[in-house]
Amino acid sequence: MHRLILMRHAQAEGSSPSGGDETRPLSAVGRGEALLMGKALAERGLKPDLALVSSATRTRQTWEQMHDALGDVEVRDEPRLYNAPPEVLRRFVEDNEDQAGCLLVLAHNPGVHVLAGEYLSESAASPAILERLSGGFPTGAAALFTVDVAGRCAYEGFITPRGLGATT
Repeated sequence: MHRLILMRHAQAEGSSPSGGDETRPLSAVGRGEALLMGKALAERGLKPDLALVSSATRTRQTWEQMHDALGDVEVRDEPRLYNAPPEVLRRFVEDNEDQAGCLLVLAHNPGVHVLAGEYLSESAASPAILERLSGGFPTGAAALFTVDVAGRCAYEGFITPRGLGATT
């Protein structure tokens, strides 16, 4: 793996018809966020070879909205990514690092946010970068990392729908 994209699902509705959190769908704003993020990743040449997607409705719908911009990507729905803590997300990254040149993990906060922060700390990111991420990990956001041959992640960027001009 040469690149890693850690992404949080786009904005979801506050509830679902079934009442369960896992089945909450994307809101209209979230559908727009996901489309925008898919285009932004594609424009930056960040087309994943493999996307590991939480089985929650909102993450699957986020991927569906991004798909057209990113083209043909191997996708795996992963039930264990639903609300996974950072150590579980990290295991998924490590277990799949040889499967893709660019890996996308599409999951939930707080796990995505915490893992991104851990990678930043481990790579001795600058205080300015740490400060930027400490402000939160909004819906639809993606932390971008380059990965060296030893598997160490170095900060490449942080993209948010709002930073791309999306309105909430």
